[in-house]
Amino acid sequence: MGVTAAIVASDLDRYWPLDLRDPPGVFTQWRIRALAASPDLCRRVLARSAVEFRAASPRPRVGGCGYVDGVVPAAASIALDAPPAMRCALAAATAAWERRVVEPAALKHLGSKLAEIRHFGSYSCRNVYGRTTGRRSQHATANALDVAAFRLADGRTVSVLGDWSDGGARGAFLREVRDGACGLFAGVLSPDYNAAHRDHFHFDLGPYDVCR
Repeated sequence: MGVTAAIVASDLDRYWPLDLRDPPGVFTQWRIRALAASPDLCRRVLARSAVEFRAASPRPRVGGCGYVDGVVPAAASIALDAPPAMRCALAAATAAWERRVVEPAALKHLGSKLAEIRHFGSYSCRNVYGRTTGRRSQHATANALDVAAFRLADGRTVSVLGDWSDGGARGAFLREVRDGACGLFAGVLSPDYNAAHRDHFHFDLGPYDVCR
């Protein structure tokens, strides 16, 4: 999304402020994706939504890798273990997903509050699937996050690798948080997509819409 999207998003935010604590609507994903073209607006949305963060040291784009609008969310605001540097819009989508999808699903299916989301990272200067040739991964611009497991307040851990095939509450929880991510992120990949994602969910705000 370019300058036009940023202008529209800014004008819309003036009359209809985006708060990531609100229930997602039909325009929420578009509004979050538009934040990528307006880092200043994105940071205002995070602050308005009580997401504490610090600016990440920029990595100017070289060879298709890098970012200049990175943030590092505070662990108290987004329950990621060792919160990574990620693009601001991705942090916004992650905060909305945790609050409006993961936390309610944990209580609904598992009867416990969420304590921590365990991940495999965001930024990685590499091609898709780590191939030596081909297009750059969304991880190359800190525009993707790989989620591996969820630790609950009662001490249990639910992992994509260990529980995706579970026919009970754990599997239902994982499918609900995957499905709910599709209304906030652009790219959502799970074990249903291919074997490379057997142990994690891949979320990104790239140009391709996929939910599987």
